[in-house]
Amino acid sequence: MAIRQATPGDAAALAVVHVRTWQATYAGHVPGDYLDSLDPAEREPAWRSRLAGISPPAAVLVWDDDGGVPVGFAALRESRDGEAGVGEIAAIYLLPEHWGRGAGRALMAAALRHLAGAGFGEATLWVLGSNVRARRFYEAAGWRPDGAGKVDDSYGFPLAEVRYRRGLDDQGLRPTAP
Repeated sequence: MAIRQATPGDAAALAVVHVRTWQATYAGHVPGDYLDSLDPAEREPAWRSRLAGISPPAAVLVWDDDGGVPVGFAALRESRDGEAGVGEIAAIYLLPEHWGRGAGRALMAAALRHLAGAGFGEATLWVLGSNVRARRFYEAAGWRPDGAGKVDDSYGFPLAEVRYRRGLDDQGLRPTAP
């Protein structure tokens, strides 16, 4: 398994990861009819467009299986909250059959290294407040809730989210001078 930058050719696989992970992760948190309606074929064009137009410091890192097919990804960008010097993990998803095997931790570490290398001093991410599994994962990786919250109604139902934050100057994330 390897972590690399995504390319537009990864769009179909990323759409599958995105949909299957939503269906597994958010069952019981969002309406089942919404999850059942998700279709990777409908998400693929958006992924293809997103990957074709990405420019630094934004990135999509993928975790490939042994055959070179993405089974997880981390979408990275400048903070959508308008904070200077803050990067954001906009999404991090891994197919459920790869949970608990270290792939998520490796993908998170690569995402943090990328953000630190892009010059960000801190990073944030938003997580569904009721997603206890994800919150434990983030906290184990050094993330902490920073007190911000919001309700996302863009899907036609409310999603109460909590913002997490962590510094990027610690834990050897920044390259050191020789």
